[in-house]
Amino acid sequence: MLLLARFQEALAESARLQERVAAELGDRVVAAARMLAEALKAGGKIMLFGNGGSAADAQHLAAEFVNRFQIERPPLAALALTTDTSILTAVANDYDFRQIFAKQVRALGRPGDVALGFSTSGASPNVVEGLKAARQMGLKTLALSGGEGGPVAEQADLALVVPSHNTPRIQEVHITVGHVLCDLVDYILFPEKFAQ
Repeated sequence: MLLLARFQEALAESARLQERVAAELGDRVVAAARMLAEALKAGGKIMLFGNGGSAADAQHLAAEFVNRFQIERPPLAALALTTDTSILTAVANDYDFRQIFAKQVRALGRPGDVALGFSTSGASPNVVEGLKAARQMGLKTLALSGGEGGPVAEQADLALVVPSHNTPRIQEVHITVGHVLCDLVDYILFPEKFAQ
């Protein structure tokens, strides 16, 4: 019975946080979707990055953009900066782990692109540095963060800060918001697909 109660409370806590985010961050999520859609429509790309579970979220959402989400449509330009182990280990070894995303942003980013950093704590130094490099280069910056947002949110043109300090719950909201962003971007770019 105790295990069932823990399971039920975890889902209830997650649902309460999702509802709070829907009520408090809706306009910001729509603005983020517009930012991404405008970049893609103009020929830019989305570069996504984070650590641990956030790295998995970056890769997951990059795949949704490149392959497809729920409708058949052309591939959209997205790149997870968490996947090339040779680059990650070379930069971390030769320079500093804090530079693993910033170096890639400097190499691959162009004005008109969007750098999308994930950090549940809002304090990941390498995500901060990646967003900082993007801003210096004239890219748009978007952050998905938690808690009070931290230095990650401070480096973003637009930050979606989940009002929680519970890492699993923040990650659950991040992937839900990520899926919503995929859906809204598709709706903005391919409205004819939704009229069928």
